[in-house]
Amino acid sequence: MAAPAKATGEEVLSGADILVKSLVEQDVDVIFAYPGGASMPLHQALTRFGDQIRTILPRHEQGGGFAAQGYARVSGRPGVCMATSGPGATNLVTCIADAKLDSIPLVAITGQVPTPVIGSDAFQEVPIVEICRSITKHHYLVTDIKDIPRIVREAFHVATTGRPGPVLIDMPKNIQLESTAIDWNAPMDLPGYRLEDRQAPPEQIRQVAAAIKLAKRPLIYCGGGVVLSGASDELRRFAAKTGIPVTMTLMGLGAIPSDDPLSLDMLGMHGSAYANWAVRDCDLLLAIGVRFDDRVTGKLAEFAKHAKIIHIDIDASELNKNKVAHIPVLSDAKYALRELNRVAEPPEDISEWVGLCQKRKQQQPLQYDKTFDGILQQHAIAELSRLTQKRKTIVAVGVGQHQMWGAQFYKHHQARAWLSSSGLGTMGFGLPAAMGAQIASPDALVIDIDGDGSFQMNIQELATCHCENIPVKVLLLNNQHLGMVVQWEDRFMKGNRAHTYLGPIHHAEAKGKGAGRFATERYPDFVAIAKGYGCGAASVSKKADLTAALQKMIDFDGPYVLDVEVPYQEHVLPMIPTNHTADDMILE
Repeated sequence: MAAPAKATGEEVLSGADILVKSLVEQDVDVIFAYPGGASMPLHQALTRFGDQIRTILPRHEQGGGFAAQGYARVSGRPGVCMATSGPGATNLVTCIADAKLDSIPLVAITGQVPTPVIGSDAFQEVPIVEICRSITKHHYLVTDIKDIPRIVREAFHVATTGRPGPVLIDMPKNIQLESTAIDWNAPMDLPGYRLEDRQAPPEQIRQVAAAIKLAKRPLIYCGGGVVLSGASDELRRFAAKTGIPVTMTLMGLGAIPSDDPLSLDMLGMHGSAYANWAVRDCDLLLAIGVRFDDRVTGKLAEFAKHAKIIHIDIDASELNKNKVAHIPVLSDAKYALRELNRVAEPPEDISEWVGLCQKRKQQQPLQYDKTFDGILQQHAIAELSRLTQKRKTIVAVGVGQHQMWGAQFYKHHQARAWLSSSGLGTMGFGLPAAMGAQIASPDALVIDIDGDGSFQMNIQELATCHCENIPVKVLLLNNQHLGMVVQWEDRFMKGNRAHTYLGPIHHAEAKGKGAGRFATERYPDFVAIAKGYGCGAASVSKKADLTAALQKMIDFDGPYVLDVEVPYQEHVLPMIPTNHTADDMILE
């Protein structure tokens, strides 16, 4: 790092150096950043601090934003990404919105045109603060170089406290280039941002404990808030102490092990039948770190209609927003569970209820056609799960059918080892998120389970994986279609194909006609593409060859893509249609 200039005994730094040094003060060790004209001074500063912050160059700003998310989701620390002004900044918008909906701590930094020309439609100017106002937890346009240390400190504080979320810092180029002596100890100024009331009062804890004691059919419904607050151990102790069955949202997977006798796996639209029936029939629903999302509840008025609802969440705006709770508890999930573990007693007798839940789990398991002579998506994921259970493994997914099958058939045992774009449902999330996860956990096996539609949205990040030596594996379930939309076409639109086939347009499927269980023409050649990016790659189509192909992928020293030929007419089941109930669940 170059020695800073000195003036009148004080350290004088450029705005760019001040910002990067402020990141160092926040213990940032990696940034995913793509340069451009309005952010060049920041990148020059990053080279001067290269021994303290690793800069990873994604091949698209969205790839960098999702990589920062993957880093945050695995490490629990804020992810940091950076882009230039204009199109660079707008390419981060989807990542920022995704982080907001999934409550991921993210600090996004954007270059901006110089302050004298802001508002003049200067080259590569967009009002990114205004664009992102409703999808950030907080946002800054820096207009005074002396504010930078305070703003950075505030950004990380806001991003990581309370309900986590994304914060935007927009840095005009002239502020980056200015130099000044700086006060590194300027206090934060966040009027109205108070966190002292995020612990459940003792009387509410006692009230919840009393409700548990009286329940005959209690159920725990837990979500991402349990994972993000680091409360998985407390949840496991609570379930073991009370004997109450547990179901998880897509964000909550791993909070309790899949093989725990009390686990009912995932609930919701593509959740297990036994979880959804348990919600329907319970008399007490302990909702912890969840927001009653529409993909979980279906027809809201019918969701847990016979239950007394206790809702514990750190965000006051979520309480009574979608579903009115009988006992709304504003609290950090970890604190609430720790206090409940101290005072709660098991219900008097719920053996019949637990037995019913476990009987249903045996009678209506998540399943697929094991006699099919090709490779089904569910089988590929289940086999991957079997092969990786005894090692530290992190799984990221794109969005679509493969995402739901990954939730259903991969056995989740640990929190922060399942990365899914859950609230926004962003295709293209899987590969860059896996990339960031690998940086956060270099000793883990990191696998992106992806579909060919989702994979192609950020396929360019294979170059980043190769050039930065990030050994992510991609299990590509290639059905040549936008599978989830195809499923809806089959179920609700008489099977008419409306631009859901991803191959050449002369294929019969493009005309709405069937073509057997497999597309007859495979396009593109993902093995050639992956090898062109410098990655290992292979394809597999025979069931007998799958295990060996998966093992080769797992053992490969570097990034690797395994292209698996799968049918396009397979459906994710169970399925509760939109705005329907567990009684309307499609099972076959």
